[in-house]
Amino acid sequence: MKLDPNHVHFIPYKGSEEFACNFNFYAYKGKWLIMDCGMGIAGKHYPMVDLLLPDPSFIEQYKDNLVGLVVTHAHEDHIGAVPHLWPRLKCPVYCSPFTAEVLRRKIKEFPACKKMKITEVRAGKELDLDPFHLNFIDITHSVLENLSTAIKTDQGTILHTGDWNLDPNPAISPPTQAQDFKDMCEEGVLAYIGDSTNAQKSGSVPSESEVKKGLIEIFKHQKNRIVITGFSSNVGRIHSIAKAAESVGRRVIVMGRSMQNMIGAAKKCGYLNDIEEFLSDKQFKNLPRDNVVLITTGSQGEPRAALSRIAQGQFKGVKLEKGDTVIFSSWKIPGNEKEINALQNTFVANGLNVITNENCGENLVHVSGHPRQGELRSMLAWSKPHIAIPVHGERIMIEAHADLAQECGVPHVIAPQNGSVICLDPKNPRIIDHIETKFLGVEPNRIINLESTALSARRKLQFSGVAFISMVLDKKSKLTDDPQIDLIGLEDRGSSAEESLLIEIYGEIESALLDIEGKDLDEIEEKLRIIIRRFLTHRYGFKPNVVVHVYQG
Repeated sequence: MKLDPNHVHFIPYKGSEEFACNFNFYAYKGKWLIMDCGMGIAGKHYPMVDLLLPDPSFIEQYKDNLVGLVVTHAHEDHIGAVPHLWPRLKCPVYCSPFTAEVLRRKIKEFPACKKMKITEVRAGKELDLDPFHLNFIDITHSVLENLSTAIKTDQGTILHTGDWNLDPNPAISPPTQAQDFKDMCEEGVLAYIGDSTNAQKSGSVPSESEVKKGLIEIFKHQKNRIVITGFSSNVGRIHSIAKAAESVGRRVIVMGRSMQNMIGAAKKCGYLNDIEEFLSDKQFKNLPRDNVVLITTGSQGEPRAALSRIAQGQFKGVKLEKGDTVIFSSWKIPGNEKEINALQNTFVANGLNVITNENCGENLVHVSGHPRQGELRSMLAWSKPHIAIPVHGERIMIEAHADLAQECGVPHVIAPQNGSVICLDPKNPRIIDHIETKFLGVEPNRIINLESTALSARRKLQFSGVAFISMVLDKKSKLTDDPQIDLIGLEDRGSSAEESLLIEIYGEIESALLDIEGKDLDEIEEKLRIIIRRFLTHRYGFKPNVVVHVYQG
């Protein structure tokens, strides 16, 4: 790609039309800077694939001119892909001390990342990655040590907000200081690249302190066990839960590897020192039902997370009973609604109480870490950008953010798609090109291209079934014995319906073989495949896979 070296260019490669895989590029004077490198959950559409990663092939072409990767915070959709993709990029990594500790724990399981250089940065400190000069600003979010970044160039300053809100009373971190942003933006802001998640919602996000109050009130009225689930990275929420538990005389147990890792990272960085020590999960069964609060992972219905295993009775030593309470201290990430609802229904069917923000009344159990319209207006007023580019969110959210920026009088507003190549020309900012964006998939033992024919075939087998047919023909293309037919996902094994279908398929094969004498084996296999597939499609109304192997004796 040939870019004008006299202008800064911004490319939101991933994360600007979904809640996953944030991966953003800045280009100037032949140099490249990456902001964030996140992952997403694959879902059932990709069988045997656990995670989604942004495909780094585009930026990999420029790795010799890559000055660094800045990770704004420790949420998985911003940091999770780093251990998987860094071996292909091999650039310096910059992040806050807490984010660095989380990353160091991750890369212990990735031998190819042993040589990764992680440099810790803090608010108020400058970082020179010529031609980019970075200055970092503390800003509140639902994770510790979240940073906004002012990217200064001789063409102007770009404010890359990352994810944020303006919580006036956070659980652990200090509140965002408006003056920090005003001072940073005093000389003018060429472009504002901002979080769009709550751009459709009016007002401002309630404070984490309101969640703490709500949990205390809810805990007071529970007579049996309390199980509460949330995002493992929300250390502030863990602090609120622990304080609420202390207020009613309950002990806290934490279950779930990712949450225990986050707590370990937080303690190493000096946080969570003002709460009682958490108990081991082995002590769960020995605690009275009215004396325990269990914090678990799995708020998004992930089948292998602690909460789902508890719901299915598959977590050793943990059994919930009728009258216990499960609190979902989280929101439903778009795309996860079905799995979350199924999990909640399982608990209700077993006589447990389920509390969410939808049925908790005035007692909040969750607040968002992303800004609503009131906070977005404040940020736009502080920064007074020449160009506004909404990112991070689904299409409807990005468009709502763009409309708001226009209402606030921003001269130029650009609502991008994933892969938009945006020229930040002060006189004529515009989208000048588009690059194809792709996902990679993480299987248990490898990374796979999601456009691979292997994955496509696997998906088809998952949904449409398959017929495997093997036969031996003589030199006159006649059957030497009955064909071997194996049907998967079409009829119940051993049923009369399966037996009848096998007879019909045998008849179709015999009829087809009457007029194919003299053809080679490849032609015979293909003709039989088409005939049997047409027959099965007519029978079922969908197209099963058909695999035919012909041998000549």
